[in-house]
Amino acid sequence: MAVSANRLELLQIADAVAREKVIDREIVLAAMADAIQKAARSRYGTESNIRADINPKTGEIRLQRLLEVVDKAEDYSTQIPLELARDRNPDAALGDFIADPLPPMDFGRIAAQSAKQVIVQKVREAERDRQFDEFKDRVGEIVNGTVKRVEYGNVIVDLGRGEGIIRRDEMIPRENVRYGDRVRAYVYDVRREQRGPQIFLSRTHPQFMVKLFTMEVPEIYDGIIQVRSVARDPGSRAKIAVISNDSSIDPVGACVGMRGSRVQAVVGELQGEKIDIIPWSQDPATFVVNALQPAEVAKVVLDEDAERIEVVVPDEQLSLAIGRRGQNVRLASQLTGWDIDIMTEAEESERRQKEFNERTNLFMDALDVDEMVGQVLASEGFAAVEELAYVDLDEISSIDGFDEETAQEIQQRAREYLEKLEAEMDEKRKALGVSDELRQIDGMTAQMMVALGEDGIKTLEDFAGCAADDLVGWSERKNGETKKFEGLFSKFDVSRVEAEQMVVQARLAAGWITEEDLAKDAEVVEANAAEQEA
Repeated sequence: MAVSANRLELLQIADAVAREKVIDREIVLAAMADAIQKAARSRYGTESNIRADINPKTGEIRLQRLLEVVDKAEDYSTQIPLELARDRNPDAALGDFIADPLPPMDFGRIAAQSAKQVIVQKVREAERDRQFDEFKDRVGEIVNGTVKRVEYGNVIVDLGRGEGIIRRDEMIPRENVRYGDRVRAYVYDVRREQRGPQIFLSRTHPQFMVKLFTMEVPEIYDGIIQVRSVARDPGSRAKIAVISNDSSIDPVGACVGMRGSRVQAVVGELQGEKIDIIPWSQDPATFVVNALQPAEVAKVVLDEDAERIEVVVPDEQLSLAIGRRGQNVRLASQLTGWDIDIMTEAEESERRQKEFNERTNLFMDALDVDEMVGQVLASEGFAAVEELAYVDLDEISSIDGFDEETAQEIQQRAREYLEKLEAEMDEKRKALGVSDELRQIDGMTAQMMVALGEDGIKTLEDFAGCAADDLVGWSERKNGETKKFEGLFSKFDVSRVEAEQMVVQARLAAGWITEEDLAKDAEVVEANAAEQEA
């Protein structure tokens, strides 16, 4: 069969569109078939079930009306009785479709316009799908593009086969780009949206700097040096922590390069952003000291439960450690994941003196001793009356100037004080209506019961419904800062593990769980731990 010029032209158009939009030729032909179907329905009736087929080799168009085989036809434009269907096809059965050929049709102006809209829409959808599929796997990569336009501070970047957007807050401050400029950016998200796939780019993302170092430092690319953490104040300053898997290679020196060539290439791309390259350490104290460079640190005190670290620096190093507008300590906190409190040696000495005085006054009031005895106990490291009441007697009698009789007297007074305090708290607990059942829980004191009663927790069931966070508090880290929330037992010396054990005891006593449940949970925990080790 000879192929007409119109049919050849149809295939040529499909080939041209497929090449231009970088989509499959079959998708374009399918879009054309849908457009022809729509135009045919407008001529033969919108209720008709019409199918159009385009031969991908010859371009021949075949129109067919599909009729459903039914027992009795009600609408002859979509249905055909079984008897008539068997005249055409002896094997026809109820529910089958009979294809009724239709004569070829000429497109009018309106039908052609409608068909064009269908084709354009289908091709656009296919192009969007192709673009999304191409870029969804490139999240985490650096891409190069050309600035296409700038809209209200947002930069639209031509990536060749798609468009990306660098939002105003993802641009380095005071960085100006113009139409036609070449830019590099980090792909941090690709999402399907109503107007098509959106490729979100960033030049302020911490991983942008990591990828730049990966491109400039072969040892990072090969995995010999690892980047453990990054903190950036875009356009101003950044800190990057690195560690080497090869003891013969200095991670900091490798990242700096010969005469600073490697780090300077990254600095140039980041518009002059100063970069501190820090050796990573598994020891938090050492890591924090490194992160605060170039400031010198005299002493550090860690609070692992709150992920807070106190850093003591010489008086003349305070401004250097904090940095302009707190920049140095803020970046060090983000880099290490610890909250950092910086104080001078004078401030630390003043604070220690204040704590010493508070402990001295506590012992003087609770034990009815003079100031000298209170100071001696405080200087020996005793921080609470409970420690004196239950510590081994030898620890008190071994203090210079204290004999065994004095130690016994001090311990006896400490216990009497605690008994008196317990009795007062017990009366207050009763007044609050806190149940005696809570006394059954190991480690529960009258003071704790008062704290529970003041918060409305008065029965065993009430306490069983608590979580460990409710008792000892919890911390939330947001935007590089940790916010601590106090719990009911925050002022008592109760660890998270002890709080969890107390809650478990309450749930057992209340009948919420059984010993068998605890045994099963322990087995699951052990199995998960073994799996992680493997």
